[in-house]
Amino acid sequence: MKILHLIPGSGGSFYCQNCLRDLMLVRALRARGHDAVVVPLYLPMFGDFEDTAGRAPIFFGGVNVYLREKIPLFRHAPRWLERIFDTPWALRRAARQEGSTNAAELGAMTLSMLEGRGGRQRREYDRFLGWLVQQPRQDIIHISNALLLGFVPAIRDVLDTPFVCSLQDEAPWVDAMRPPYDRRCWDAMARLGGYVGKFIATSRWYADLMTERMRIPRERMAVVYPGVETAGTVFEGPSFTPPTIGFLSRLNEAQGLGILIEAFIKLKQDPAFKELRLVASGGATPADQPYLSKLEGRLAQLNLSDAVTLQRSFQTAPNPSFFKGLTVLSVPVPKGEAFGIQLIEAMARGIPVVQPRAGAYPEVVRKTGGGVIYDPDQDNGLVEALRKVLTDPEGTRAMGKRGRESVLEHFDISRAADEMLTIYHSLQSNLK
Repeated sequence: MKILHLIPGSGGSFYCQNCLRDLMLVRALRARGHDAVVVPLYLPMFGDFEDTAGRAPIFFGGVNVYLREKIPLFRHAPRWLERIFDTPWALRRAARQEGSTNAAELGAMTLSMLEGRGGRQRREYDRFLGWLVQQPRQDIIHISNALLLGFVPAIRDVLDTPFVCSLQDEAPWVDAMRPPYDRRCWDAMARLGGYVGKFIATSRWYADLMTERMRIPRERMAVVYPGVETAGTVFEGPSFTPPTIGFLSRLNEAQGLGILIEAFIKLKQDPAFKELRLVASGGATPADQPYLSKLEGRLAQLNLSDAVTLQRSFQTAPNPSFFKGLTVLSVPVPKGEAFGIQLIEAMARGIPVVQPRAGAYPEVVRKTGGGVIYDPDQDNGLVEALRKVLTDPEGTRAMGKRGRESVLEHFDISRAADEMLTIYHSLQSNLK
């Protein structure tokens, strides 16, 4: 089967769940003998997944898209000038800037992309379509998220290929936009969703949310839990020498890093936790640096700097060594997330998780048995949940073992690939 995947590249500067979900799926499909082609949009792949894009060029390079949006004259710029801004060096620089990841500032640009050939990127759409029609006919076109649905009408003008669209974390992105772009983007996604054969949510919680937000008929919604590459993972199990809390996500306030550090500070006030450590990884943009400096200043005032490590540099996927020595992983995003791939990454190595009752976290923990859910509205809810895990080595190891067994059986990327192939084949059968 020939499958074209349209994905937004992250530039590899911070932990990107969508990127990992897409690229691990593509590798699993290829391992099964399918011709899965990745077309990176906005930014290229870096790090471990740099070669996954293969033969496809970059389309809608982030710098050029931004300039076309902000400078009308640039919409007529010569192609040679656009090529300069599409070089890996220029795109890597762009990926490190806050403007590439700040939804509040990108409402107009997001809406323009959803308008397809009717928006400000018409010339780039035409370049993409010119490339597409020269490729072998695709059996399925898989769109990474609903923010890319502007491609659907344009592609339908030249191909009759069925569309699949994954859904993960569009809601916080659009909701962060300034009016009227938030409403207009939701309306555009709902309208364009009518062309999609199947939507794939990463959790039942998110499927319910997006069914309502995008007015998606239930029969066109499916849930496929993301998988991780468990082959080669080692059962680390929770380590207590010393007890160490891990955090894996972009290092900023929105992902709950400050919440976790405050809980860590409260635990350190107890002499029983004098050896406690915290290691946070996931990368940061320049806009995150003032916030991180503020956190470091607070830790320094409390003489806790040596007990906390903030790993600001990051390359696409977590280094397996990050999990070695952890007792527990916690990423207390206040409003939760559509899934939480880092939770599965930790559980695959026998590391349990502690998460708030928000988003899909209760669903993930219930499915795996590899963690603890706490009430974020309860005073010291996170502190007490962490205390329970950190002071019960036997129970924590048993929890880590359950989590690993569940991930190996139900959350391996091979299972996700098989479920996705079933959906692809069903759409193909409907065409016949």
